[in-house]
Amino acid sequence: MPRGKGNRVIAEFSVHPVGEGTSVSGYVRTALAELRKAKRLRLQVTPMGTVIEAERLSDILTAVEAAHESLFRHGAERVDFFLRVDDRRDKARRMEDKVRAVQL
Repeated sequence: MPRGKGNRVIAEFSVHPVGEGTSVSGYVRTALAELRKAKRLRLQVTPMGTVIEAERLSDILTAVEAAHESLFRHGAERVDFFLRVDDRRDKARRMEDKVRAVQL
């Protein structure tokens, strides 16, 4: 089904530099700074990752690649990341809608 007006792709992204010690907040800040440069994205930082919302999957993938590469420029020699994507096209919704749907 083609993407309709208001349909959004929602993804969860978490990045992990390997072998860089127990505190990696500097690397996470670097990745977040790169994500924030991307146009047409909404971000929600959580304790365990970042939720990304966009109209097109390609916008998310481009931003995630930039964030991933930024860690190598920051000095990491090995980077592992997790990306989970929810691309729903049957109805328009936003990340807040998904949260409201499960609240008591």
